Amino acid sequence: MDFTHNSNNNIYVLVASHNEDASDLIAIGGENSVEILLVGEQQCRSVALFHIGTHITAIAWSPRSVSPSSSEDWAFQLAVAGADFGLHLLTKTSQTSEEIFHFGGGLSGHHGKVNGITFCGGTGPESFRYVATVSGKITRQPSYTDDKMLMVWDLTPHDTDTQLEVGSPDSRPQPTAYVIAYPHPLTSIDAHPSTTKELLVSDSRGTIYITDWRSDPGASAQESWRSSSILELTDPHALSEASVGLSLNLSGSVAWRRDSPDIIGSVYGSKFSLWDLSRLQGGKPFATSSSFSQGGHTFRWCPTYPEYFAISTQSPLKGAVVHVYSTSYIHANPTVFNISSRPHSVRDFDFLGTRGIPRLAVAVGRSVVIFPIGVES
Repeated sequence: MDFTHNSNNNIYVLVASHNEDASDLIAIGGENSVEILLVGEQQCRSVALFHIGTHITAIAWSPRSVSPSSSEDWAFQLAVAGADFGLHLLTKTSQTSEEIFHFGGGLSGHHGKVNGITFCGGTGPESFRYVATVSGKITRQPSYTDDKMLMVWDLTPHDTDTQLEVGSPDSRPQPTAYVIAYPHPLTSIDAHPSTTKELLVSDSRGTIYITDWRSDPGASAQESWRSSSILELTDPHALSEASVGLSLNLSGSVAWRRDSPDIIGSVYGSKFSLWDLSRLQGGKPFATSSSFSQGGHTFRWCPTYPEYFAISTQSPLKGAVVHVYSTSYIHANPTVFNISSRPHSVRDFDFLGTRGIPRLAVAVGRSVVIFPIGVES
């Protein structure tokens, strides 16, 4: 069943929790706040609101999060990036109200738009200790500069048991950062739950890196990416556009399939590509096909039915539209979901983590539209 949740502000970022104990939660980032929504079968309700004071550019759910529908001892924890390049750790539990821990701003952090953020400690005791962020200029706003950095933040640098305290944010030490500089602006980042050291990073020219962030670069800051990269892939469509000077218009989005770190998907411009790292065949994707002619923006795998993935565009040319594909029929036309007519467009979207028929949550303007991608047979 389709339903809509209306927010008081424009929504720029939407991220669903894929944690097993928090699969019915989504976070939406607006002009100055982050709101947590608890999603039911026919409606959703707001369960937390964090006032950040700046436009939100990226959100990541911590593995520590637990939904109120799963336990009376529930907890929300998220890492958030703002347009002022600052980072924020948001926490609310069944025993405490909303708390915000600010870090990463000023001279010690990014100086360009943070395009992606993810927790990267795997599934063990360090699962919510490390947060990775990437930055780069993919906007024409003059206040944004080319940052080109991957930064991994240790949220508990002096805490050996990695248990995050929920006390006063003022009592917490500032995180330490491990920095890897890249040659081009970075557009997205992903971490796979099966690994504690590799990150998947994409840049604006169509290069996709699998990076070991725990390695010691042993190189100059300008070339630290060379020592950290385990593997580099190049999106063939993005490479061709970069060769004729069109790469500045590419946003680029890359993601790991949740059930297998060998399967990678990306969208650059009007094409998407899929790689299988177990049979690279010279680094070429095993599938490439057309997506949005006006340019795809976001690539998402479905966490519950991993053969499905979806792509959206931020262009309003055909309204707010999402394309859903199946790897079983990779060259078939996608299932097209028209959410809203022109001049609306999809700001962001994600698959919900709940079991059953996969559902999409799509941010359009000030609304979140939630709907299934199929029906029960």
